[in-house]
Amino acid sequence: MEDQREALRKIITTLAVKNEEIQSFIYSLKQMLLNVEANSAKVQGDLEAEFQSLFSLLEELKEGMLMKIKQDRASRAYELQNQLAACTRALESSEELLETANQTLQATDREDFPQAAKQIKDGVTMAPAFRLSLKAKVSDNMSHLMVDFAQERRMLQALTFLPVPSAPVIDLAESLVADNCVTLVWRMPDEDNKIDHYVLEYRRTNFEGPPRLKEDQPWMVIEGIQQTEYTLTGLKFDMKYMNFRVKACNKAVSGEFSEPVTLETPAFMFRLDASTSHQNLRVDDLSVEWDAMGGKVQDIKAREKDGKGRTASPVNSPARGTPSPKRMPSGRGGRDRFTAESYTVLGDTLIDGGEHYWEVRYEPDSKAFGLGVAYRSLGRFEQLGKTAASWCLYVNNWLQASCPSTTPAPNSYCTPSRPSSRSRCCQLSR
Repeated sequence: MEDQREALRKIITTLAVKNEEIQSFIYSLKQMLLNVEANSAKVQGDLEAEFQSLFSLLEELKEGMLMKIKQDRASRAYELQNQLAACTRALESSEELLETANQTLQATDREDFPQAAKQIKDGVTMAPAFRLSLKAKVSDNMSHLMVDFAQERRMLQALTFLPVPSAPVIDLAESLVADNCVTLVWRMPDEDNKIDHYVLEYRRTNFEGPPRLKEDQPWMVIEGIQQTEYTLTGLKFDMKYMNFRVKACNKAVSGEFSEPVTLETPAFMFRLDASTSHQNLRVDDLSVEWDAMGGKVQDIKAREKDGKGRTASPVNSPARGTPSPKRMPSGRGGRDRFTAESYTVLGDTLIDGGEHYWEVRYEPDSKAFGLGVAYRSLGRFEQLGKTAASWCLYVNNWLQASCPSTTPAPNSYCTPSRPSSRSRCCQLSR
């Protein structure tokens, strides 16, 4: 009976969850119906506005072309009318001379005939008719003002809705995370010459705050990107970002976002291996402090263990302990602690290659410390950064000066950070 009740409770819970999902989906569908109406009205209004703008542009072009025809017609008519008036005057003058010459020719018995004939000859020589050009100054052909709308008509007939850009594809192989910068590279799946710009969005995942608010972290938006890549600068070590996504936009509409990708600026994470440290160093997993009595304490413990009144070998010192779980057995296997003036402790992880970043916090009143990397050949008596087997940044607050030692190890970096209540000193083996 109780089993049946429990099964029925599970069924009720399942049905209640399903009902909530259906109700949520119904609400979503109703909202989509409202959005369809609103969005349809918007795009219809936009389309009418675009066509009205096109009509206005065509009307302006038409008025301009008509004005050109009117101006050309007026100019040609003016030239032809002037030439017509000049020819008319020349013709009238020539007709008068012709009539006078005929009359003089008929009066052969007149005594003043020679004088009259000479006057007619001089009049003909100066007549306007003989100074006229009998060629029209302008043409009556207006074909130079004809237009051919065949190409424009084909373009208008091919006019359709602007296609929505495809979603870009982020190219992780070409993207780069280095030097606290993320360079994101993307490409379009298909060639699209109508793309105007791109929009990049990103948001953090390891932000401070309650875990329940993680999904509510707002998007950071970068607009107006003209190229198919963008470099985000000013990041910090060990900073994770999620949902890098990009969308393409043309003059009218934006496309869908690309598939999101997750990128981060990785830090080199390690702990300190107390079994390698000088006896005057007090070492925790993530911190190291100077302990002037450390060596003497170890000597006392060693004498108590031996019971012979002599100092035990550092190899047999009970402080050597078990190596860190992260420690690779191929690192300093069988090596003794650092001793003499080599106040050094190793990290528990080897660096085989690549670029690595780590952070150091130190106490404001720390007198001196060094941080760096070393090859496996570093001897237990050698001081960090003093030989070719290691490289370090050495801070000496006694002299109020700091300088890096020589012989850098390749592709490794270290960055001092803000002070804190504890000091940290480390050396990484290679």
